[in-house]
Amino acid sequence: MNRFLRPTLTFLCCLAGCAPRLAAQDDEPGRARSESPYFQVLSATEPGVDALPLKDTQVDVTIAGMIAEVAVVQTYTNEGSVPLEAKYVFPGSTRAAVHGLTMVIGDRVVRAKIQQKAEARRTYEAAKAAGKTTTLLEQQRPNVFEMNLANILPGDEIRVELRYTELLVPEDGEYAFVYPTVVGPRYVGDRRALSDESAGAATTASDSGRPAEPWTATAHLPPGEAPRATFGLTLDLAAGVPIAQLACATHAVRIVSTQADRASLTLDPSVDPASHANRDVIVRYRIAGDAVHAGLITSRAPGAEEGYFLAMIQPPARVEPAAIPPRDYVFIVDVSGSMHGFPLQTTRQLLTDLIAALRPTDTFNVVLFAGSAATLSSAPVAATPENLARAIVLLERQQAGGGTELLPALKSALALPRPDGPLARTFVVVTDGFIAVEAEAFALVRQNLDRANVFAFGIGASVNRHLIEGLARAGQGEPFVVTSAGDATASAARFRAMIESPVLTGVSVAFDGVIAADVTPYPVPDVFAQRPVVLYGRWRGAPTGRLRLAGLGGAGGFATSLDFAQAASLDGSRVLELLWARAQVRALEDDELEGRDPDRISAITQLGLRHGLLTQHTSFVAVDEVVRNPAASALPVKQPVPLPQGVSPSAVGGQAVATTPEPASVGIVFIALAALGWAWWRMRRDGVREAA
Repeated sequence: MNRFLRPTLTFLCCLAGCAPRLAAQDDEPGRARSESPYFQVLSATEPGVDALPLKDTQVDVTIAGMIAEVAVVQTYTNEGSVPLEAKYVFPGSTRAAVHGLTMVIGDRVVRAKIQQKAEARRTYEAAKAAGKTTTLLEQQRPNVFEMNLANILPGDEIRVELRYTELLVPEDGEYAFVYPTVVGPRYVGDRRALSDESAGAATTASDSGRPAEPWTATAHLPPGEAPRATFGLTLDLAAGVPIAQLACATHAVRIVSTQADRASLTLDPSVDPASHANRDVIVRYRIAGDAVHAGLITSRAPGAEEGYFLAMIQPPARVEPAAIPPRDYVFIVDVSGSMHGFPLQTTRQLLTDLIAALRPTDTFNVVLFAGSAATLSSAPVAATPENLARAIVLLERQQAGGGTELLPALKSALALPRPDGPLARTFVVVTDGFIAVEAEAFALVRQNLDRANVFAFGIGASVNRHLIEGLARAGQGEPFVVTSAGDATASAARFRAMIESPVLTGVSVAFDGVIAADVTPYPVPDVFAQRPVVLYGRWRGAPTGRLRLAGLGGAGGFATSLDFAQAASLDGSRVLELLWARAQVRALEDDELEGRDPDRISAITQLGLRHGLLTQHTSFVAVDEVVRNPAASALPVKQPVPLPQGVSPSAVGGQAVATTPEPASVGIVFIALAALGWAWWRMRRDGVREAA
């Protein structure tokens, strides 16, 4: 054999032996790696199996004043010939108080019960083993939920209805209702998931060193391929006052105004219903005169000594400051693989606008992060035209790639030296938020509040709003979500206006003549946006006394009060109870480091059980007591999902993209062809020499 061919063939054999290990990572049995706003079904290729049982999702939204009631109805059918067990991961609003789950099988309606998380899992597993149709709803993040459904028989059509409540708070007179449709991929480090199906636990280590959850591993449809299930949304708005504007820039819609203060909106049925579900649905509206539903609302159950209140207080108008002190800015910018394409292009526009607005007296620095971090300078630089140009060039040269290592980037940014003098410092995080270490990031920011406040910009059509909003809360700043390049300039202008002139600082709350407790948020952070101050709390006794709020506005001292005797009453409704409980849970969840604080876990669990609320530690479980599958054999099936609009396939990292060759396999094929070509050329050349 030719002396060049033998080593080449040996090399190719080694590659062939490696190929299965590199490309077959997606074939591990039981590996939960799909996430979807629909049913995420486990793997199935056998004949007679309906691998895509979800057929339709309908979202019905009713907005009365500033409170939204939402029903999400999933309809799926087993069109195969074998029973199924299905699983899916779906997103939700960060403000959602999930308070109800109903399963409908034929003419039977089964209402779910709230239980402690481990107990609910045991109830579900026992019902599944007994051949009963059962469903389990768990919270993985405040904006990520997971549904399990067992014993779906051939021919079944099952509807699962999820209900939640949320409060809509206006900014600059504009209200926004956001319905997320898809959970984006989550970066959990470069270690691959290992299956532990029997224990129901994940063993993938994240970039924080802790185990990652199974839901973070995903299988996606090829780029451009829409889900087969249809998706629809209807919204009925009863504003209480004339509606000045109602629009949806994210989707094609049809709007009908029935009265001056009433309107309805639906997704345009002439558009492919499956194409709507790869980005957030964002509906914005204004009411006449940009009025705000400010005031006090109370509720109390009949005969109860204790009630709940919601206070919405309009802050003073923003004024132009007489003198703007210099500031130091640190921009922490995500350039990981999930930012490839549209997100990074939008980020470039955003950062250009942000940096260009700096004044000569300001200083700044830029930290770019993916698998590692790169910094513009080892020390703050003056906001000169030359340094601004350097920063823009640094970002322009970036090609998105690698993992989203946010925590090391935050630590690097916090360790940067600050300029001398009494400059105020602001950190600005720009990312799509596709990570799984939110709690660690919040804790890191809170631990460094003495150094600066934090503003967070989420870039993309389906950003992780839990991270973006949580970073801003922890850093006592404001969150921004930029869904298009056109939004970047406007968002940069809003940010600059907030920094230069906070609306209200040094906020304090007091109660006179009324017993109030468990008020949240406490303490009340500075108010940057032209957004009402929202307070939730409990109260006892007669509806008398006043709530007083004071602070420092741009024109000097500000004080206002609300009278409990004049409050609007929602007696008989659980809305305020649910919103208060959700606000309490959110504050505890922000501070909880993934189960490391037993007291916070206990407090969250008790809130969930007492108020019938889905939380990180309480779940909904529904069991149909009819034994429908005596053999208790159900085949798990798996359904890939689309990437969020504008997100590159590189966001999936080392995980496989459905029906798309593994990057490792493609590389092996390329190397093999190159090696064969090289060997053939050497053989031809040696043959020519021998003939000569």
